[in-house]
Amino acid sequence: MRVLVTGVKGQLGYDIVNALKKENIEAIGVDIDEMDITDETSVNTCITQSNVDAIIHCAAWTAVDLAEDKVEQCRRVNKDGTANIVKVCQKLDLPLMYFSTDYIFNGQGETPWDEYGEAEPLNVYGLTKCEGELEVKKLQKYFIIRISWVFGINGKNFVKTMLRFGKEKGEVNVVNDQIGSPTYTYDLAKLCVDMIQSDAYGIYHATNEGYCSWYEFTKEIYRVAGIDVKVNPVSSDAFPAKAKRPSNSRMNKTQLDKHGFKRLPSWQDALKRYISLIDE
Repeated sequence: MRVLVTGVKGQLGYDIVNALKKENIEAIGVDIDEMDITDETSVNTCITQSNVDAIIHCAAWTAVDLAEDKVEQCRRVNKDGTANIVKVCQKLDLPLMYFSTDYIFNGQGETPWDEYGEAEPLNVYGLTKCEGELEVKKLQKYFIIRISWVFGINGKNFVKTMLRFGKEKGEVNVVNDQIGSPTYTYDLAKLCVDMIQSDAYGIYHATNEGYCSWYEFTKEIYRVAGIDVKVNPVSSDAFPAKAKRPSNSRMNKTQLDKHGFKRLPSWQDALKRYISLIDE
């Protein structure tokens, strides 16, 4: 099996390529230099010449606040770029795996979001990822995987930022009114490799198990890392941002269970393994 992975320089793309290789699956990792997803000709040429059996599409515009000012640029990547890949998948009859987000929901209440629940994005980023989902749904063979609060070895993330703050400051303020599930890209990648080898197409929510606030997540980061930092819980109002954030990012895993895929380990377990790795 040969699989093309977009966004290989990002956290998830990097881990997926490595996970594919561990399963002796040939992985072709591309980023903007090899295939500009906003360029239809580039996408068509690259995918056609790669002679692959499936595509895992990790590339995305993820600068949430900047998207509020750069609406069309964000849409070109998340919607139009995805549409370009979908067209080639239609032509070549290739299955496509697309990563979406908890941000497609309205973020209210406390009930975990259902995979087939109604989309009501809060911000431009969420809207364009939702538009990307609609493009992917034009295919017969697709996986839409919604994820949240990701952290991995490659690139920047919340855990690395908090560890840096912890070494520079003795005290940090962190929001306590946004609830979700931190997700380790290493664990997620293993699941995706199992999934891409199946024909269990559909929409999935895939995060590490358990919920917490950013405040609780931060407390655990410092506890595991053995750093003595005072963490103050504050409301989201303390950090005004251009893009509105969801207060409820809980997502259920009905479809993972239905199709027999193993749920990811707890976020606490994932964080412990991650910190031990980056501390080496």
